[in-house]
Amino acid sequence: MFLLDDETTTPIFDNDLPYFSWQVCVKVIAAGFAIYLVIFIFSHWLSFCFSSAYRCLSAKEQVFWNLAATRAVFGIQSIVVGLRALLFDTDLYADPVRSQHDWTWVAILVSTGFFLFENVALHTFNIFFWTCDIFLAIHHFFAFAGFLGAVVCSTAGHYIPVITLLMEMSTPFTCVSWMLLKVGWSQSLIWKANQWIMIHMFHCRMILTYHLWWLCFCNWEQLIHHIPISYLLVFLFGLSLLTFVLNPYWTHKKTLQLLTPVDWNFERSSDHDNHSVKENNEGIKKKTS
Repeated sequence: MFLLDDETTTPIFDNDLPYFSWQVCVKVIAAGFAIYLVIFIFSHWLSFCFSSAYRCLSAKEQVFWNLAATRAVFGIQSIVVGLRALLFDTDLYADPVRSQHDWTWVAILVSTGFFLFENVALHTFNIFFWTCDIFLAIHHFFAFAGFLGAVVCSTAGHYIPVITLLMEMSTPFTCVSWMLLKVGWSQSLIWKANQWIMIHMFHCRMILTYHLWWLCFCNWEQLIHHIPISYLLVFLFGLSLLTFVLNPYWTHKKTLQLLTPVDWNFERSSDHDNHSVKENNEGIKKKTS
């Protein structure tokens, strides 16, 4: 992946690149999109070759499996980036409204590419399989809008959007939970331990939203003066949805899932399959009796 200058070829993640340039931004966003598309395809190939349980899934579940794996990879990336900003980059925290670094530009642009991929994949999935997860659609829309806004508002600080990436801290555990559930390990100790950690991560997400509100409150005058009101409204509305709707809803659902291991995403299809299995078993018993 390279950017071509007039005379030389420059690596796309060079520290000296002008990341505020739209030419550079579009190429790095496209690179992020392509990276996660490749991860999605690689997940399918790897799972098909080495998992008999994956091969037994329906096409709809296989696509969801690969989307979950792709999200998990992004979740790990987001945890690393968010913790670096939260714990190690003191310059970024010192001026959360205006401070930027080359590595934060790369993180935001690649994340924008991922959320673009997520929206394309989610809506394609919904159209192809005639389904809709309204909460996930809302989450992905505001995530993409928020990070694209951080790119468009090139003078805005990066601390808040990079810290927001820590909202993905629960994603790897959600992926593991769903995959273990599909392979029949919902009663295993490892599934229950993962579920406990995942629920804890959702509680940490809620605490993170309070931290973001506190940052906005403490830096409100600077936010008003240095960030366009349209972008600020999109961010605050998305943060409100996370704080009062999405995080509480998902935390509640995951807690219920710990007590009753159910695949909420494919509950109807699973019930239909179980009903068909019961009918077949009853038919076999009648023939043998």
